[in-house]
Amino acid sequence: MAETRPAQGSAPILEFDPTRQAVIEPSVVIKPRDVPVCAVLCFFQDVIERVVREHHGREVMHLRSEIGDNPIYEIQYRDRRLAIVHPGVGAPLAAGFLEELIALGCRAFVAAGGAGVLVPELAMGHVIVPTAAIRDEGTSYHYLPPGREVEADAVSVAAIVATLERHKVPFVMGKTWTTDALYRETRIKVEQRVAEGCLAVEMEAAACFAVASFRGVPFGQLLYAGDDLSGEQWDNRDWIGHASGREKLFWLAAESVLALGQ
Repeated sequence: MAETRPAQGSAPILEFDPTRQAVIEPSVVIKPRDVPVCAVLCFFQDVIERVVREHHGREVMHLRSEIGDNPIYEIQYRDRRLAIVHPGVGAPLAAGFLEELIALGCRAFVAAGGAGVLVPELAMGHVIVPTAAIRDEGTSYHYLPPGREVEADAVSVAAIVATLERHKVPFVMGKTWTTDALYRETRIKVEQRVAEGCLAVEMEAAACFAVASFRGVPFGQLLYAGDDLSGEQWDNRDWIGHASGREKLFWLAAESVLALGQ
């Protein structure tokens, strides 16, 4: 059978190739290891350090990049094994680490991170459950055909919502805007994203949703409302210092992913 070539588009990023086998396939270069099935991808390094210290976590192994070693930790939580990993910042690195975790043997994921809010009614720390992500980054286009957005896994969203409702945590559901360029979030683009239903902006969700869809694993996301882009002037709101909210989000993610991994 003749080889099928991707159609030439106006830009290389639109030339999606559905071929399953890549030149560097994660499952070929990375062998499975004894890692927990369930993993929390936590964007908060301070929370990771505190949880690992207080819950007697151990380093199972580490992922590597030119930034350095990125540990995979394991703790016991509710008599279950739970992996904790910082997924890096930005779509390409987060997607690459997610690929490697899948190849190692992790099979269910919930990410906990922060996001800039695009609508003024979202107070600091309010929990956001993304139902879809606008694909204003590059990585997702290598996993799915070109399209404006990618939906979150419905089973993962349901597990997260059940956890939040069980703990009576107020939350909102809606789209997020995933972009590669944090310094190019212009007022016009913010208004466009709000018009199509986006509540927040971040840098990884669309890519992770796409990787998970391509590999057939459940992946959900929990975000907390951080800095505010809804007004005329950006408001930092000291969102990185919101320590209690960040750790609370981690434990909600942990409970959700254990439900997914059953």
